[in-house]
Amino acid sequence: MEFIIITGLSGAGKSHALRALEDIGFYCVDNIPPAMLSTLYELCEKSSDTRMKQVAVVVDVRGGEVFDTLFEQLRHFHTEGKKYKILFLDAKSDVLLIRYKETRRKHPLAESFDGGTSEEAVLLEKELMKPFKARADYIIDTSYMAPKQLKERVTTMFSDNSSEGFIITCLSFGFKYGIPLEADLLFDVRCLPNPFYVKELKELTGLDESVREYVLKFPETQMYIEKLLSLLDYSVPMYKEEGKSELVIAIGCTGGKHRSVTLARLLNSHFIEQGQKSTLHHRDIWKA
Repeated sequence: MEFIIITGLSGAGKSHALRALEDIGFYCVDNIPPAMLSTLYELCEKSSDTRMKQVAVVVDVRGGEVFDTLFEQLRHFHTEGKKYKILFLDAKSDVLLIRYKETRRKHPLAESFDGGTSEEAVLLEKELMKPFKARADYIIDTSYMAPKQLKERVTTMFSDNSSEGFIITCLSFGFKYGIPLEADLLFDVRCLPNPFYVKELKELTGLDESVREYVLKFPETQMYIEKLLSLLDYSVPMYKEEGKSELVIAIGCTGGKHRSVTLARLLNSHFIEQGQKSTLHHRDIWKA
């Protein structure tokens, strides 16, 4: 049975992630009290309904007793040998504040302060959620993601029982939009020749063959790739042996459109050829 616990920061996209899982056949429960997790798990485990064998629940941790209860439930799962995965939705503080301002919603922890601000509430929640982020099997930084991108990421991550084993995510991004918080390994390819300065390639992306050919034709690019693959072929098995569920390899260039996309595609193909479970995500490719 697959049992996914979705948690993370308020405003980071937990509801969007839950809907994405529901769309691919998961039985979903939103905002379940932590004390009921064991009961739900056992009911689904004993059910003869095959639709109850893939379950996703959203748990919001708001401090105090609820926070402690969730830890107790996770300890119980571990003691009973019950398998589960934690998906943690993260985002930068300034992005969360903007989202709350745009939606005119009140942060769930705002009442924890006497006359406090939304910024204080966000910082408190980040502090409270640190232990769960540290225990998470999957972390997604939604700071620069549109809901559609988050849906695609979650769908790819959990479709076809991908969560049952080790999965590699090759993530391209642009440094001008910020570093992805979920990256386990991050490589800067801004040192490679840039198609942006070639008139006929500027408006294209690394998905276009002409851009790919341009980036890969230089000896320095080939040498970089050779050394990068050597490092990854040596280190990825060690991450897998360590017990990680997902390894996020982030490849960044200036705008996230040309060089990073080209190399992320190359890495993804390389891992798939090795028989690894690997997915591809281009965070900034369509940004202006």
